[in-house]
Order: sequence, then C-alpha cells, then structure tokens
Amino acid sequence: MAKKLPRKALISVSSFNGAIYPDGHKTGVFFVEALHPYEVLTAAGFEVDLASETGTCGFDDVSLTPPFLSGSEHAILTDPRHPFMVKINSQLKKASDLKKEDYGFFFASAGHSALYDYPEAKDLQAVAADIWNRGGIVGSVCHGPAIMPGIIDSSTGKSIIHGKTVTGFTIEGELIFRILDKLRADGVVPIVEAVMAAGAFYSGSVGAFDDYSITSGRVVTGTNPASGRSACERGVKLFDHLELA
Repeated sequence: MAKKLPRKALISVSSFNGAIYPDGHKTGVFFVEALHPYEVLTAAGFEVDLASETGTCGFDDVSLTPPFLSGSEHAILTDPRHPFMVKINSQLKKASDLKKEDYGFFFASAGHSALYDYPEAKDLQAVAADIWNRGGIVGSVCHGPAIMPGIIDSSTGKSIIHGKTVTGFTIEGELIFRILDKLRADGVVPIVEAVMAAGAFYSGSVGAFDDYSITSGRVVTGTNPASGRSACERGVKLFDHLELA
C-alpha cells in the first residue's frame, strides 16, 4: 500500500482572514508556516499543491513582521515570481476541486485563522482522511491541528489523533498574543483543548516559541512558527520509511 503513495503533497491553508488581534490586525495564513513546509517538501522531491476550503486566503498581518519574518523570507514575500508566491497567489486550489488520490502527504499550515475555519473544513478534511486511509502521512503546525479532530480514520470511526500524542500552539502563547479572551468570545477552541477533546494527548514545548515537534504513528505535529520545518521534516522521514517498507 505504501509503495503506491504518490510523492505529491498538499499543504492546506486557512481561508479565514478577519481582524482578531488587539490592534485590529487580521489573522490569516501565517507566512512561514506555509513557506517552510513548502521548502522542505520541494527539497525532498515532492510535487506540492496548496489549497484552502474556499480557494481563497490572505496572510496573517503579524506573520509579516519581525521576529516572525527574516530578511530572506521577506525577499520571497516580495518576489511575485518565486514558486511559493506563484502557488499561493495564482495557483491556490479549492479543496472540493482536488483529486484525493493524487496525494500521499497532507500538511496543515496555520495561523490563528485555522481555529476559525479548519474545524468545519469538510473538503480539506476529506482529502486528509483519504490520504490517511491509504497509508499516507498527515501533519500540521501551530494552530493546524484544529483540522485533525475532523479527519476520521475509517478503521476506527474516530479522529486520526485519538490515542496519539500531538503538539500545537500553547495556551501560554495565546496569552502572550493577548488573544485568548477574543478566541473565547468568538467561540473558537484553542488547540490544547481541541485535540484533547478528540482523544489525543497534548505535549507542549517548554517555551511558547521553541522549535518543538512530535512524531506519533503517521501523524507529525509542530508547536509554533519555529516548528513548521522540523515537523515537516519528520513527515518526509516517515514517508520515505514507508516507501522502503
């Protein structure tokens, strides 16, 4: 089964692009949380598509500022011909238009926006579930695990993270951003609570912004913007191991 997995990955991005920060800035796709997985996957020889539930997205304002954006990343952001920028600006796909069988690896990028649309992103969840049920890899970073309670293992009828250990953005991090009260008021569920409600065990980094990622079965997760690269590297390692099995 694993040998038939296509070496093609889907990076999901959030379609929500609303103002939630105390200063009125918008959330959306957290730039490096999509860019870094893209870089890891393409370097490992994967063909990569980007998709959102609606086929649209916007960037998180905070993600486009230091310390979350380095000089080299800013150069990519401002280069409309860079392959990543082409993918997200003019080739972003709508989840319902995708052919599920084309992919062997699913990675959920994030931003606080993911808390708002991933839990109900049924078409993205369906693609991820199909990849999972064919023996593929599912990963996420930061707020990306918001999609995982809705990704169902056909053999158990439960979320793919049920009984697994995962990580994602910490409650401490939400407090640092001064955003927890806003999330509560909007009725969205922080990652720690969402994954535990789906039967997963949560493990967080010591510092809210430390690079920290986990492998649990065929699920790979990272805690925060610093962890997208290491989480995706874990997924590539798993995928390559499956191919050799």
